[in-house]
Amino acid sequence: MAPLLHQLRLFFTALQFFTRLPVPRWVGFEPDWLHHASRYFPLVGLVVGAAAAAIYWAVALVLPPAVAVLLSTAASIYMTGAFHEDGFADACDGLGGGVTRERALEIMKDSRIGAYGAIGILLLLAVKCTALAHLPPLQAMAALIVAHPLSRLMAASLIWRMDYARAEGKAKPLAQQMSGSEFAIATLCCAPPLLLAALAGPLHWHNLAVGIAAMAATALWFARKCARRLGGYTGDCLGAVQQLCEAVFYLCVLAVLPG
Repeated sequence: MAPLLHQLRLFFTALQFFTRLPVPRWVGFEPDWLHHASRYFPLVGLVVGAAAAAIYWAVALVLPPAVAVLLSTAASIYMTGAFHEDGFADACDGLGGGVTRERALEIMKDSRIGAYGAIGILLLLAVKCTALAHLPPLQAMAALIVAHPLSRLMAASLIWRMDYARAEGKAKPLAQQMSGSEFAIATLCCAPPLLLAALAGPLHWHNLAVGIAAMAATALWFARKCARRLGGYTGDCLGAVQQLCEAVFYLCVLAVLPG
């Protein structure tokens, strides 16, 4: 019972770190829990994706699908406090405007958004919303439920395989360590939505296979870019990978959808 309770505490720690959702008071907090909470990063994504899909379904009952997409996207951004979108924008500014490693890291640490960040996040949101709006409702809801945990798994792979680029930072407590067994737990957290989407029928296995392969390729490309430009990753890089992989999955589902 105690080990299960500890795992539950780790999940709620991740939920509290990555979203605005309230957690039970009995959970408490220990700084060391943050070091191991990244294993439940995809499970947090499942919560966010399921909530976004539920909002999409409710809105689509009375309004056009495009409106449902916009409101579900706004809800997911609110739930996460734009945590990942902010990281993507900062990464665009740093990698786009910083010539040297030191300058790129300095730009990414600045809370102000620049031209690269503003243009990048606007285009990314436009791509995500447009792709979802062109999917049939069932496929759109399934894509939301699958893409959110999978994209966070891709971000967790950077924690697992790369070094942190800064001596300190907001992601440092979460990023100090991630073992192979912890990454395996993170991977298992993605299994329920994948099985549900495939067995229930909205997304076929070839949709999922193409989407997962494209997400992995995107994460690998961005990880190499971070390693070359920054000597590792930062919290902003994690947000950027999550956002890029989420958008890539929607595009792949739309591209291979029959008809």
